[in-house]
Amino acid sequence: MKTLIVNGRLLIGGNIVSNKDVLIEGNKIRAIGNGLYGDNIIDAGGNYVSPGFVDIHIHGSSGFDTMDGTFEAINTISKSVAMHGTTSFLPTTMTEDKGKIKNAIKNVFDNKDRVEGAEILGVHMEGPFINPKQKGAQDDKFILKPTVENFTEICGEYVNIVKLVTIAPEVDGALELIRYLKEKNIVASVGHTDSTYDDVALGYKAGITHATHVFNAMKGFHHREVGTVGAVFDLDISAEVIADGIHSVFPAIRALIRLKGKEKVNLVTDAMMAANLRDGLYQLGGQDVYVKDGAARLKSGVLAGSTLTLDKAIKNILSNTDLSLPESVALASYNSAKVIGVDDRKGLIKEGYDADIVIFDENIEIKKTIVGGKIVYEKK
Repeated sequence: MKTLIVNGRLLIGGNIVSNKDVLIEGNKIRAIGNGLYGDNIIDAGGNYVSPGFVDIHIHGSSGFDTMDGTFEAINTISKSVAMHGTTSFLPTTMTEDKGKIKNAIKNVFDNKDRVEGAEILGVHMEGPFINPKQKGAQDDKFILKPTVENFTEICGEYVNIVKLVTIAPEVDGALELIRYLKEKNIVASVGHTDSTYDDVALGYKAGITHATHVFNAMKGFHHREVGTVGAVFDLDISAEVIADGIHSVFPAIRALIRLKGKEKVNLVTDAMMAANLRDGLYQLGGQDVYVKDGAARLKSGVLAGSTLTLDKAIKNILSNTDLSLPESVALASYNSAKVIGVDDRKGLIKEGYDADIVIFDENIEIKKTIVGGKIVYEKK
């Protein structure tokens, strides 16, 4: 079956192209051009045809969480995020009992190919190898020493599904684990950390290539000790940011983009189960979370994930920075794909790439989401 997307404004190579069609064959983009033939026609109606969004840090959505450890949970999350243009994601675990973390990872391993919405690319382990001083909404009673032994005990035979691990490099044992992760081609990301510049530099030398929700749960910037944030600014690592205006104000996000360059910053949601739902009482990592006006907090007031979606994050970047639409979309697609090494098949409208495509209007309202050549969401 060949599907042809016509009458769209394509986001290609940093430009908006209006005079070409996209041919999908199977799960791949086969051609971009004119005079193409398809058995099935999708009329984009003059809307934008964009690479699908990639979320490498998301705990839950629509009442379910990765840590639930069930097919229903990850399938609901998969379908929910597809409504907002996400075509692939990393279900993200929390710092909880190591048996529960292992069960969540096993569940993703067993069921990733069964989900009916966005594709699952692997697992992001956010903890338990973090610094209790910067625990955020993580439960400190489950924090573990960052050792290869603890990591392999949790992951076991499912280690190949783990794509990213958030880790505090200053904690004893962390550097050895970071080197091990590098050997396994698993991204080591500095986060939930009280690290100084020198601590992060040692972690970078050992293999850190990314930073988790920059500005949040890390040592801040000071002109005499620039801390974790200063190290993120200075070192050649990528940086994810939660662009909701709650976790980080937009002047900080603009500064991050200017200092790192737009190629090194990517958008994540860090969403929890309240995403797509009303304000109220929810759970994250076994703790009560109170959502009011879209902000998710523990009873103590500490932020506990978000209710953000990637379409909203892109809108926020467009409204609060000088980035163009193609540049803003790249932060939520190609840049995220680069972080976890799938940029050879994800994040671009390009021949040979996976047919993960989103059609949206001027307001970034999602009209259709296509994953692997199949329509998984269509606005009624």
